[in-house]
Amino acid sequence: MIRDDFRILLVDLSIRKAHIVDLPGRETYIGGSGLAAMLFEKYGDTAAPWDDPNQPLIFAIGPLTGYFPLMSKTVCGFLSPYHGQYAESHAGGRSALALRFADMDALVIVGKANVPCVLSVGSRHMEIKNAPFLWGKDVFTTGKMLRHMLPGSGHRSILRIGPAGENGCAYACINVDTYRHFGRLGSGSVMGSKNLKAIALVGDASFPLPEGKDYAKCFHEIYDQLTETSMMSKYHDLGTAGNVAALDGLKSLPWRNLQATSDPERIDGISGEKFAKDMLLRNTACSGCPVGCIHIGYLREKFMADNRYLYRQVAYDYEPIFALGSMLGFGDGFKVLGLMDAVEREGLDCMSSGVALAWATEAVEKGLITEAETLVPLAFGEAEGYKAAIRHLGAATNEFYRLLAQGTLVAAKRYQGEDFACVLGQEMAGYATGETFFVSESLSFRHSHLDSSAYSADQKKQEKDAGMIVSGFVKDEASRCVLTSVVGCLFARGVYTEDRLKAALASLGLQNVADNLAAAGEAIQKLRWRLRLRSGCDPMSSKIPKRYTEVVTWKGPIDTAYMEELRQAYATRLLELGREEGA
Repeated sequence: MIRDDFRILLVDLSIRKAHIVDLPGRETYIGGSGLAAMLFEKYGDTAAPWDDPNQPLIFAIGPLTGYFPLMSKTVCGFLSPYHGQYAESHAGGRSALALRFADMDALVIVGKANVPCVLSVGSRHMEIKNAPFLWGKDVFTTGKMLRHMLPGSGHRSILRIGPAGENGCAYACINVDTYRHFGRLGSGSVMGSKNLKAIALVGDASFPLPEGKDYAKCFHEIYDQLTETSMMSKYHDLGTAGNVAALDGLKSLPWRNLQATSDPERIDGISGEKFAKDMLLRNTACSGCPVGCIHIGYLREKFMADNRYLYRQVAYDYEPIFALGSMLGFGDGFKVLGLMDAVEREGLDCMSSGVALAWATEAVEKGLITEAETLVPLAFGEAEGYKAAIRHLGAATNEFYRLLAQGTLVAAKRYQGEDFACVLGQEMAGYATGETFFVSESLSFRHSHLDSSAYSADQKKQEKDAGMIVSGFVKDEASRCVLTSVVGCLFARGVYTEDRLKAALASLGLQNVADNLAAAGEAIQKLRWRLRLRSGCDPMSSKIPKRYTEVVTWKGPIDTAYMEELRQAYATRLLELGREEGA
């Protein structure tokens, strides 16, 4: 299954045909992030709009997928409707192993179907089914219907969009196997623009494991590190939700649209400990992962008199608890689960949705907008108004929600309120830790906390040396490019050191890739930034809204002069990374 060349399935929805393409480049681009960028450079057009039918939607895995634990992510590459630039998003579930057992390194989808449709692909089939009856259906209803429509139960991964993706929301996500997502930056709307409601990846093939002792020895060393030590226990026990109370204690948890960074009176109701004690139903895991970091809570809501209750299962993590909990002023975990369920139903990114609604709530408080725009009352800590607003956001009901669905800053420019828009490249991630993270998030490739350890660095004392900090950003990102190209879960970065990755690759017969690992990471990093700059990114024009200058963390008030120095130094370095070869 591991070849010297990449095996790509190219599907054209316009003509309803597909063919296999074999491409060289594994030694330089590895797979995953690197392969997605390479494929976008080949098939994409950075000068055309994001919804041009010829723009590709790419799903790529890496050489270690299916062979080693926690190599369980798929990378989605696309031109983003949020900012019109090249972007990528990562998701787990069963998608990565389904692609591996379908004998593909990547799936590339171009064109636009003439009617809403569903794509099903495997190692021996490609089928496009017309499905106009699914258009307008929410994510959960769509999932139920697809499970009856499509073959491959037990071997398939189902990717689908909700109303938000159909209506062009700039942060519509792709739901993967109910509990995982390609979130942030609007991959769901790219699917919607192609009239593609869902994709079924059917892993209907098999492959032998490598012979000899090297592979078995390497596998067991890694597996034992993951399961017999405490390195991964926090992800299984409380999960990332364990960060909620810790960050509140550090005065780094955004509350009520970042008007505060701690709330001692409400934090206990949404802490990871509270979720585990009162709301946790079970743990589950992505395919190929022994850790089980996915925490499923139960939501019990009364829908009729005489004690008639509706019961649903909702996955929770740190970021949804921040975005739909503290950011909206909630101290009740059950209400937060209810909002997560509403966001999932519409196919929205939870982080962007929560931050956008937090801005709208403060805009209401300041009199910049009224119920004439929001259609429902919005107030911090009031769940029913937010549930209705989430439905309006997914449906793009009126001009206000259409603008808000294009990003908080788009609405803020129309209605004023840019100073308190919590946007750093896109709606913020849940770490109000200080200058280092604010700058990193405003400029990092994925605009989250996933391209560097800046959010962690802010929690320690550090020298205010902009050059040194920026060098750390760049080095950290290059090393993560390697891990997201093989393709591994970033939770396992402490286990998959460079030496272990080299040993794992060598055990599969990929010694040439192992020997070139560091150089490949830098090449992938540079290619991603070249694509980003070609598609319109200007790092020097990035802005950090005024609200971030008002934040007080455990270290005290934000040092605005240092933050600006750091921003300019990082922007300059990114321009160097994205410089065209030969320029």
